[in-house]
Amino acid sequence: MVPPDDPTNPPAPSRRGALTLLTREGCELCELFLEDLQRVGERVPLPPLDTRIVDDDPEWIRRFGHRIPVLLWDGVPVATGRIDPDEIERLFRARQPL
Repeated sequence: MVPPDDPTNPPAPSRRGALTLLTREGCELCELFLEDLQRVGERVPLPPLDTRIVDDDPEWIRRFGHRIPVLLWDGVPVATGRIDPDEIERLFRARQPL
């Protein structure tokens, strides 16, 4: 058996995935998006959130350009521009274990 802290035994991905918020320096809409997302997180558990600058990755620039903020869930866009807090809450509430 491989010990859990063995580097050849990578940790299993989170069952709930991971969120990435793509932003841009000075983006007020991005700040509002993040505030709304944090409020959703007070009502329903969300996956871990990582905030990234869209301009740091040429692929993100190609895919999303000026359509930011973008919320990715395991790399898949789930919200772009303005957030619908109720929709995000429904999305993640449906993923909670029974």
